Amino acid sequence: MATKKSSSKKSSGGRKYSPKAQKKVARVMREKKSGTLKSGRSGKKVTSRKQAIAIGLSEARKAGAKVPKKKSAAKKTSAKKSSAKKSSSKKK
Repeated sequence: MATKKSSSKKSSGGRKYSPKAQKKVARVMREKKSGTLKSGRSGKKVTSRKQAIAIGLSEARKAGAKVPKKKSAAKKTSAKKSSAKKSSSKKK
């Protein structure tokens, strides 16, 4: 008899991040914890957890690992434009 796996994972999409991407992020988090993680051009020490994860995902993308696309940037720009239009129309 086949046993069913827990239903906590989505069956339709599969995994969002590949194991390769997970390893990159894990390595970067270890570096951050030990205090040796540095950011790109400036070479400053990274202290933010979010920035460390972003660096790991960026490296994973460059290596060709499966990582979802960034979609938050597109939403923010459209919200700013619409609010700017509203405020300019009220001034008249």
